[in-house]
Amino acid sequence: MAQDEKVASTDGADEQMLGSNGVEDKLAERRDEVKFIKGDHQNGDAKIDIGTVNGGKPAFTGMSKEELMKYANDPFWVRLRWIFFVGFWAIWVGMLVGAILIIIGAPKCAAPQPLPWYKSGPHAKFASVETCKAQDVQMAKKIVAAGAIYELPAALTYEVRKPEVEELIKHVVSIYQGSNTRVILDITPNYAARESQLVRDAIASPEKRSAIVYQSGATSKPNNWLKVGGNHSAWEKLDDGYVLSQFQEGFYDLKMNSTIVRNEFEGVLKHLVGLGVRGFRLKNTKFFMLSDGLQDEVNSAVPKDFSLGANDYGFYDHQQTTFQSGLGDVLYDYLAVVKNASEEAFLSVAEDMIQPQVYRLSKVPQAYGVDLPVYGDFVKVLSKPKPEKSLQKDLENTLFQAGNGSWLQWNFGDVYVDTPQDPSALAMFLSLLPGVPVVAVDAVEYQNVTEETYKQITSLRKSASYMHGELRHFQSEPLVAFSRQRIKSGNPGYFVIFNPTDSPQIGNFTAHKNLPEKMTVSYFSQNYNTNIKESDKVAHSAKVNLTELKVAPHSSIILTYVPVKSE
Repeated sequence: MAQDEKVASTDGADEQMLGSNGVEDKLAERRDEVKFIKGDHQNGDAKIDIGTVNGGKPAFTGMSKEELMKYANDPFWVRLRWIFFVGFWAIWVGMLVGAILIIIGAPKCAAPQPLPWYKSGPHAKFASVETCKAQDVQMAKKIVAAGAIYELPAALTYEVRKPEVEELIKHVVSIYQGSNTRVILDITPNYAARESQLVRDAIASPEKRSAIVYQSGATSKPNNWLKVGGNHSAWEKLDDGYVLSQFQEGFYDLKMNSTIVRNEFEGVLKHLVGLGVRGFRLKNTKFFMLSDGLQDEVNSAVPKDFSLGANDYGFYDHQQTTFQSGLGDVLYDYLAVVKNASEEAFLSVAEDMIQPQVYRLSKVPQAYGVDLPVYGDFVKVLSKPKPEKSLQKDLENTLFQAGNGSWLQWNFGDVYVDTPQDPSALAMFLSLLPGVPVVAVDAVEYQNVTEETYKQITSLRKSASYMHGELRHFQSEPLVAFSRQRIKSGNPGYFVIFNPTDSPQIGNFTAHKNLPEKMTVSYFSQNYNTNIKESDKVAHSAKVNLTELKVAPHSSIILTYVPVKSE
């Protein structure tokens, strides 16, 4: 017991001997946590981790305030701080100015350009320039015509510089001054009268004879070529040989790819543009080039009429006189002349191209040598009492063969006079297809369609969805339908449906993507509500359900919708 008390007393004394402010004291205050981390259990290795506990903080190792203040007024550090300060704000201001300049100088997103006037249409088709009268302006106004088409007689094509012909053309141009309608001429340049200066020069001078098709020294007709649509030879005896005359008596064929003819016809086009004409539609373009070999024509593999014989024009296939390779390039040369004469002028064809591939350029196969091509019989098929083939397939094939993206002429003069279809329904449906309507003033499409309907058509054709929208076909036999839609917010889509049958038809179009179930009625053909029972009648701006909509017989309806975004 005595020993124990001694030990206790000794322990206390030892603590007093350590003192309260020594190094040992500080060591006593420091508490470290020691962790033994087991390592490789096979070798008995372990790791030791020593860290602070009880909120111990690492010692401060930075400079004190007194030490920093020694540099506050040091010239080197003062100068460096100013350099950094000025540099920061200079860079900041430079970035701001640069951003402003980028915004100002960046090219703006160009607004969609309206269609050229000759694509905006429709065009009113009149007769000869010789029958033009002041009342024609009001007739063109009825269909809101962008162009008025007149025919220049073939005998006057190369006589346009004569004063009397000039006055005739100036008169036509003058009556449309002050209106939004421009003058277009249908011209026939591939033959000329024997009395014309062009033909007389070709006959008189061997150097200029390449303008016509002439066989000098021939004792018999060069081949079996016949008058177009006739049953006797196209060759006419002239001096010591034969000259080709496929068309009117006393008119000789011209080689439109001849340098002589090209120069002459280019002069004609430039002169007419100078008189105020702004559009040209060429006739007989398939005859513009002829086979140099002058071989005989062979029998047609598919005769249109089995009663035809060897003396009939339709008995042959005419591969030597029509659709020669290089036609598109020849036409493009004339197109370039017209565009150089006036930026707003255009050059096209007046008849079905039939073989559109021949009219394409050799170096740019996707492009035509003319504006506004004409192709296909879709207008005729659409207006038949009972179409013999699928309208949808015929439309798709027509646009495919013409070249997707082509802006066609839709000739309303091809509509059958006795068509059971509502003419306004045909006009609405065709006018929203890619292309320009050509409305003959003596056709049912003009006589039986109101001015209000054409105004509605014009307003739709001026919309961005029509001018720049994508065309999509929709199958729902017997109905034929398509949409015009521009993939951009704020532009409604147009859905056009035509019913060619004698009874109301329901079309199930909602299975197609991008089509909403409900749409708004925009326009419908004039007799729409008279051809359907009361419960199925429609009203402007009304909402309709596509699964329930019954389209009236022989009628068209135009619906608007907000495109459904595909996932």
